[in-house]
Amino acid sequence: MKILIANRGEIALRVMRTARALGQGCVAIHTPDEAMTPHVRASDLALEVPSYLDGAAIIAAARASGAAMIHPGYGYLSENADFARACAGAGLVFIGPAPDAIALMGDKARAKAAARAAGVPCLPGGGVEDADTIGLPLMVKAAMGGGGKGMRLVTREADLPEALERAASEAAKSFGDGRLIVEKALLDPRHIEIQVFGDSHGNVVHLGERDCSIQRRHQKVIEEAPSPAIDADLRARMGAAAIALARACNYVGAGTVEFLLEDGDFWFLEMNTRLQVEHPVTEAVTGIDLVEWQIRVARGEALPLGQDEIALSGHAIEVRVYAEDPARDFLPQTGRVLRWQPGPGLRSDDALAERQDIGAGYDPMLAKLIAQGPDRETARLRLAAGLEDTALLGLGNNLSFLRGVVRHPVFAAGAATTAFLTRDARPAPPEPPDPALLALAVLALSGAPAPRLGFTTGPDPVLTRRFEAAGDLHAVTLTLKGATAHLQDGRQVTLEAREPGLVRARIDGATRSLPCMVAGETVFLGDLILRDVTLAPAETRETGGDGRVLAPMAGSVVSLSVAEGDSVAQGQTLAVLEAMKMEHPLRAPVSGRIARLSLTKGAQVRARQLLIDIDPQEAP
Repeated sequence: MKILIANRGEIALRVMRTARALGQGCVAIHTPDEAMTPHVRASDLALEVPSYLDGAAIIAAARASGAAMIHPGYGYLSENADFARACAGAGLVFIGPAPDAIALMGDKARAKAAARAAGVPCLPGGGVEDADTIGLPLMVKAAMGGGGKGMRLVTREADLPEALERAASEAAKSFGDGRLIVEKALLDPRHIEIQVFGDSHGNVVHLGERDCSIQRRHQKVIEEAPSPAIDADLRARMGAAAIALARACNYVGAGTVEFLLEDGDFWFLEMNTRLQVEHPVTEAVTGIDLVEWQIRVARGEALPLGQDEIALSGHAIEVRVYAEDPARDFLPQTGRVLRWQPGPGLRSDDALAERQDIGAGYDPMLAKLIAQGPDRETARLRLAAGLEDTALLGLGNNLSFLRGVVRHPVFAAGAATTAFLTRDARPAPPEPPDPALLALAVLALSGAPAPRLGFTTGPDPVLTRRFEAAGDLHAVTLTLKGATAHLQDGRQVTLEAREPGLVRARIDGATRSLPCMVAGETVFLGDLILRDVTLAPAETRETGGDGRVLAPMAGSVVSLSVAEGDSVAQGQTLAVLEAMKMEHPLRAPVSGRIARLSLTKGAQVRARQLLIDIDPQEAP
C-alpha cells in the first residue's frame, strides 16, 4: 500500500520514515521549482503539481500513483475539510479527522462555541464587528488556519485597521479564506497545548502537554514537554478539558487543543486538527511514534494504548531553526545552503542539503533540533552543547540567537511566558566583528598567501579591507606576511588549515576551529556573514540621507500606497513586502516628500535594494 504525502520539506521526510517502517511505499508531490529537493529524492515516486494547495491536482496525483492514503502533514491542506471530503469521494483514505470535525474546529468562532458547550473555559471573542465591545488589548486572528499566519496583536485602537488588512491578506494567501475573528488578548500568559488522539472505536486519550510559550510574531520558536509550569493536578484538569472537546466533535486521529494559562487558570485558544510541528517533544517523553498512530487509526485500528498506560518520562526541548536575521528584526532571509551540520546528540528533523537554494516562496523554518534527557536541566544543557556544534552556512539564520535563549537565566529557570522574547530576550544591537575574525576572513578569501588581492607593493602588503556585516561596514587594517595577518592592535592571526566547511587558525596564540565557506566575495565565518565591499581605504558609507528605504529582505511587493511627489509622515506605511508567507510593511523613516520610487506592485526585489527615497527637506 502506498501513502502520498501532500506536503514538502522536513514533514514529508518525517512521514516517510514511519511509513517505510510500516512497510508502505511513499509518493511525493512537488511544484515545478522543487523537482530536486530532498523530499522528492527520498520518495519512491514523485509527481509534479501546480501548488501544494491544489487539492484536485494532488488527488489526481494520488490516483495516478496508485496511492491508497494521503497524509497531509501540517499547513497547506491539512486542515481543509473540503480536501478531506474530496479524498473520501475519490476513494482515498485521508490520514486525519473526519471532514465535519475539521470544519468545526477549523472555524475558530464555531470551535469556541463548541468548547463552551463542552464546559471548556474560553476568553471573550467574536467577529470583527465585536472589537469595540471586547476592548483592548485585542488579538486579530484568521478564522481558518493557524501557524501564526493572519494574526496581529492590537494594543492601540489606531492600529486596528492595518492589523485587520494585513491579517486578512495573509489568511487569504495561506488558507484561501480571509475571514477573521477577534478575541481578548492576554499579554503575559503561558501557551500550553495538549496532544489528543481518538480512534473510530470511541477511544480518546491525551499524551500530556507541550509548553510553546516562546514565540515571535505568534510563531513558535522553542517548545518543550512537559511544561515546567504544569503539575500533575493541572495536567489532569487540562487533559480532561481537551478530551471533552475531542469527544464533543467525535474526533478521530491526532489533534492538539491549545490553551492560554495564567495564574493557574486556563482558557481555550483553538484546536489544530493535524499533527503539530512540535510533535517530536511528545514522542521523546512518551516513546510513542505519533505518525504511526495516525496511520494505524486511519486504517481503522484501535489506539494501541489506553490513558492509564501512557506515562511521561524525562524531558525534551525543541528549537526551530529559521532563515531569518536577528540583526534585522528577524526578517526572512534567502540564500544557498553551503554547509549544514546538526550538532551531535540532537535529533534533527530537516530537509536541508548542500547547494540547496532557499527562496522567499515558502515558510522560513528550515529545521527542528531536539534534545532530551532524564530531567529538564540535562535536556537544556545537551541542547545548548549541540547548538554550539551546529553549523549552517550560506544564509542568515537564528542559530546564534537560539544559543543565547537556551542559556538565558529566565529560560533556564523555566519561567518564560509569551512575553519572553519581547521583554526578556530581545537581541542586543550587534557588536562590531572582532578584527581578528575580519583578518581571518581576508586570509580565507585570499587563500593565504594572497594571490587574489592583486597587491604589488612588496612581499608584506599593508591593506585595509572593508566588509559588510549586519548591514554596516567594518574595516580591518593588517599586514600580510604569508599565512599570517598582523593587526594594528598587535595581535596575529595565522591560517593553519582549511578543510571542507572549516578553517583552523591561531589567534593570539590559541587555536580555534570555525565553520567557514567562501562564496564569491562573501565569507561565511561562524555566525558572521561578511560581504566584501572593497580593498580601498575605509570610507564613510554614503547613505543618501535619512529618507532612504531599503528592502529588508528579498520578496515581492504586495501593495504600494504612494507615488513620486507625495508627502508622507514619519511612520506612514508606504508599501508592503511579502516573503515566506508573511507580510512586512515598509514605513517612512522620516517625514518628507517622495523623491524617487524604484518599485511597482508585484515586483520582485532583492535584499538591501533601494526602493524609496524621501527628501526630508520637503516635509509636509
